[in-house]
Amino acid sequence: MGKPKSYEEFMAEQVNVLKENPECANARYNLGVYFMEQGRFAEAVECFEEAIADSGRMFEAWVNLGYIHFKLGDLDQVIAANKKAVEIEPRYARGWANLGFAHLQLAETDEAIAALAKAIELNPEMAQAWSNLINAYLQQEEIEKAITTGEKLVALAPEFALGHNNLACAYYLQGDYARAVTHADKATELGFAVHPQFLEELAPYRG
Repeated sequence: MGKPKSYEEFMAEQVNVLKENPECANARYNLGVYFMEQGRFAEAVECFEEAIADSGRMFEAWVNLGYIHFKLGDLDQVIAANKKAVEIEPRYARGWANLGFAHLQLAETDEAIAALAKAIELNPEMAQAWSNLINAYLQQEEIEKAITTGEKLVALAPEFALGHNNLACAYYLQGDYARAVTHADKATELGFAVHPQFLEELAPYRG
């Protein structure tokens, strides 16, 4: 068995592949991932766009472009990129989840809920999508739906701290302060930094 290749060696191989075949979409995509992880976003974007041009099935390249746009603060482009991803591969849960998150950040809650629900349908174990769905329902003041979603999430992923935090917020808005305290404390126990103001608001309801 040969010595495992380092990441740098693997990337050097991709460069060599492109020298021999400049239209190899997979090699271009791999280089894009490398540049993205290095924070070299301009180079990553160029690689992903070239990979997309060379292959009509590069839905993951679109999602990675969405990630870069998110890091650059352009939520409209995040939405555009992830829409392209799910148009190519409608079963790609991550694309739907990213789309829902971006809509949520723009307070486009109907669109957020639809996209997040689709992500969960495709991958019921995607905890972050459940958590964002709680927030979407809270934005719409659909407190009961937020609580139902939160309870499903903490049953699915009991160690997911953000889920407990968001569920605590939902119970607080419902006026169920005991459960709000329970889930806020669980979030803290799991290492989540619950907002100090929220903890102050819960203080009068502690035993």
